[in-house]
Amino acid sequence: MRRLLFIANASAGTSDRESQDAALAVLRADAEVEVVETESIDELTEAVAGRDGREVVIAGGDGSLHAFVTALCRTGDLGEDPPTVGLLPMGTGNDFARSVDLPTDPAEAARVVLASPVQPVDVLIDDDDNLVANAVHIGVGEEAGRIAAPWKERLGKVHLGIIGYAIGGIAAGFGQQGRHLEIIADDEVVSDGSRRVLQVAITIGTSVGGGTELAPDARPGDGLAEVVVSYAVAPARRARYALRLSRGTHTELDDVVTTRARTVTVRGRHHDVAANSDGEELSPARERTWRVVPEAYRLHTPETTR
Repeated sequence: MRRLLFIANASAGTSDRESQDAALAVLRADAEVEVVETESIDELTEAVAGRDGREVVIAGGDGSLHAFVTALCRTGDLGEDPPTVGLLPMGTGNDFARSVDLPTDPAEAARVVLASPVQPVDVLIDDDDNLVANAVHIGVGEEAGRIAAPWKERLGKVHLGIIGYAIGGIAAGFGQQGRHLEIIADDEVVSDGSRRVLQVAITIGTSVGGGTELAPDARPGDGLAEVVVSYAVAPARRARYALRLSRGTHTELDDVVTTRARTVTVRGRHHDVAANSDGEELSPARERTWRVVPEAYRLHTPETTR
């Protein structure tokens, strides 16, 4: 019988616990399941270190997945003997789950864990050992995440936290004037710093902000990060970018550049640069480099996934 380690958030609310119980009932029909509830990254690291060959099932969203790969790094297992993982989408945005076409219902996602194949999934790591499971933003995306954070906290109690993303995006879009950034993807100079940049995104997954396909061509397990750079700093161009972004056609614009790379460096020409990694704020730095860790883990996904 398969052995699963089910990792849940100890502070989950009543409705989340009901969804967890429904998913656990599915899993226990065909597997031996141990449930561990964690409240901190230290507790999560201890659980991951003690998995003893069991597949890990994560009940949560992008933040939970981010915490898991961080714990994996702490145990020294990142990129070594990749663990097999199942993901039950129970976050606010569930963007990475969208990227791999997982069903939004946790019980249905549990059936994927039991019956579907696995695919390799990459992660990003920066020069301060900060992990990225889905996406890192600089510019308007980072500002939107910072503005959205308190709204997500307030609204999440009534399962409207996703509205926080929209509030943050609108506020940031009006206020952002762009930054002079140098961007190097592998050996390619994407931006030499002479033009103002509205947004830089470096992604493993396709979706951000609760369903916006910022990087529609990203492939989570091909060993390359998707890089999206927007120069749409003028008001009319910002509005056009926002409209096309909502439709998923922004990468066709003449002031948007996309490329793919194993290593990406972003450098502020005149100032430190803030970044948002999977919803977590990183301390501003003059320069940061992210590199792909290929096949960091193997994820159960529907056979129809892209």
